[in-house]
Amino acid sequence: MPESGPILFVDDEASMRHAVTQWLGLAGFETLVHDKASSALHVLSADFGGILVTDLKMDGMDGMELLRRAQQIDPELPVVVITGHGDVETAVEAMRFGAYDFIEKPFAPERFLEVVRRASEKRQLVVENRRLRRAVGEQTLSSRIIGTSTAAERLRTSVAELAGTDVSVIVYGETGVGKDLVARCIHDFSRRHKANYVAVNCAAVPETMVESEFFGHEAGAFTSAVRARIGKIEHASGGTLFLDEIDSMPLSTQAKLLRALQERVIERLGSNRAIPVDLRPIAASKVDLRAASSDGRFRSDLYYRLSVVELTVPPLRDRIEDVPLLFEYFAATAAAAHAREPRPVTSAILNTLITHHWPGNVRELRNAAERYALGLPGPLMPQPSDASGERLSLAQQVEAFERVLIERCLAETGGKVSAVLERLNIPRRTLSEKMARLGIDRQRFRPSDGPIAADDSGPIGGKLPNH
Repeated sequence: MPESGPILFVDDEASMRHAVTQWLGLAGFETLVHDKASSALHVLSADFGGILVTDLKMDGMDGMELLRRAQQIDPELPVVVITGHGDVETAVEAMRFGAYDFIEKPFAPERFLEVVRRASEKRQLVVENRRLRRAVGEQTLSSRIIGTSTAAERLRTSVAELAGTDVSVIVYGETGVGKDLVARCIHDFSRRHKANYVAVNCAAVPETMVESEFFGHEAGAFTSAVRARIGKIEHASGGTLFLDEIDSMPLSTQAKLLRALQERVIERLGSNRAIPVDLRPIAASKVDLRAASSDGRFRSDLYYRLSVVELTVPPLRDRIEDVPLLFEYFAATAAAAHAREPRPVTSAILNTLITHHWPGNVRELRNAAERYALGLPGPLMPQPSDASGERLSLAQQVEAFERVLIERCLAETGGKVSAVLERLNIPRRTLSEKMARLGIDRQRFRPSDGPIAADDSGPIGGKLPNH
């Protein structure tokens, strides 16, 4: 979650301005102080990242008029109003006009800061929601394939390069990694983006309907064919045909698909008329099609026709640093779809996210984020009542991620430091310092009866040597 924005404080009383500025400064808030509503109004815009706190009784433009004008600029801007003693009726009127809350003078600093903190948190949720919606609207690859990891960056680079060509592609990856998203991005950023993108799950098409589904049929071609129907291949002409789980396609259909791709024509079932088609095929598979073709489970000629380029989508466990960002994105999107306020990601949840193995990949993460956005318990998420921890700072998140990464490398290598150094590409002293700071003991990861390699001797983990 982004840091809090500034507090725009408006009051024509100098002593109040001085006191509130001190309170907010000690609480870590940036304060923009104005003695007139008219000057404060110029600061506000729809992109203002903070909140407005204003006294109601002021000379010139009063707080009520400032509230009305602020609501016209941004109806979602939280406005906290300050009223004099016994002026609750005016405060209620302000709430009716859209004020977030009111505070009656005199008030304790603790009460004031609590209201400001809640209003500021609400504003940050609104700002983050808008940022996510803008990112989706901009339709950039960074907003579609989300992540800051090296793996995510490489994937975006590959997709951008493939989108600029018209070659056939096979997309490999485990279930739930987003093979369909990758195929869709290749289409959307290609010269064919204005034409149809037709996705077919080959495993979900009944074998008796495969030919009709792909090639279409004429009226009367079979008993239930009361009218003509174009198939998926013809419908995709001019655009992209995405063949998901293509390894499930029957061998007989593979032969007909190969002919259509090579000759760029199809014939509907029950017709002898050749229909020209021009499409780009993108196939996806969980299994190695080269190996499947060698075993006779997939036509080798179709494999070679499709495999001009092969692209592998990495599993989520290989880009674990992207998990918090993806989780927040999915949770915010789900909250917006269900008219809920996004909930902050706490330290307990972050720890769960970055230590989970994610066998279901991005699909599993999306489901967990949607449950969390709706306040529903799940196998990964704490109960809603447990989701109240303190948010982690950037330094704490980096430290938590470093711990997970180092411990995972140690576990996978049996505590062999030389292998960890090679995997992480860092100097021995850097690893030693990090392990000492994080309290990681490599002895926990070594086989109980394993020998100590020569290059694993020396101070790694525990206390640093004196220099």
